[in-house]
Amino acid sequence: MRKRTWGFVASGLLVSLLLAGVVSGFASAHPDGLESALREGCIVDAEGAVTGGDCPAQREQEHEIGGPLADYGVTGIADDTLATGLSGVVGVLLTFALAGGGFWLVRRRAGQPTGDGDAAAQPTSAAGVG
Repeated sequence: MRKRTWGFVASGLLVSLLLAGVVSGFASAHPDGLESALREGCIVDAEGAVTGGDCPAQREQEHEIGGPLADYGVTGIADDTLATGLSGVVGVLLTFALAGGGFWLVRRRAGQPTGDGDAAAQPTSAAGVG
């Protein structure tokens, strides 16, 4: 990979980490579009809890498995802003690692010769002469 490409990837990762780690702590506590759609027809109290009506959100339950990053936070950290930021950073790093590994595997596989002697698989020079 060229130096310019590495700089682009590194700057994209840095911006993603800053957004996930810092900006996510300021995200709105109000329901997003999906939650709002699921709450249509519900009766909601002042704290945002569903108390009645007829809507899909009435069947909402806690996730059975849970996990260290459940509910947009890191389990065991009392400060919600810090827990949300760390959860975002971990998510960005995991996504970057999985995507980077996938791209590496595809690139590595695409660079292997086919072994069938096909002329189309042979690289050509800048002048177009193979």
